[in-house]
Amino acid sequence: MSSAKRRKNEMRCPYCGSTVIYRSAEGIYRENSSGVMLYVCARYPKCDAYVRVHAGTKKPVGTMANRELRELRNKAHRTFDQIHKSGIMTREEAYMWLSNMLSLPLSQTHIGNFGEYYCEVVLKESQKLLEKAKENS
Repeated sequence: MSSAKRRKNEMRCPYCGSTVIYRSAEGIYRENSSGVMLYVCARYPKCDAYVRVHAGTKKPVGTMANRELRELRNKAHRTFDQIHKSGIMTREEAYMWLSNMLSLPLSQTHIGNFGEYYCEVVLKESQKLLEKAKENS
């Protein structure tokens, strides 16, 4: 493969433009006994962008994110998950609600791909739905 083709296929960090390395989460996660793999910015830890992959694959579970976005995504997901875990809706219904609310195709309704704006909307709207359900119970 030519160096031009190789460069074209390289993943680049969306924060700093550096190359992205596929590697173990060891040294990034406190505990990695299950062998989690990540795509990590080559400038880690100076640039702390990374994304986990689905177990046994090289497919990322979302897009690369820095600490702030990872924390926001986790908070949005924990809040959203309460909708189906509390029984307000099934998991499938909750994702349909989210898809419709965001005007996104269901196939693109994945918090791991969302930026700050969509995460904030997920948080706000999920909290409103949970509060409304609580008032009605």
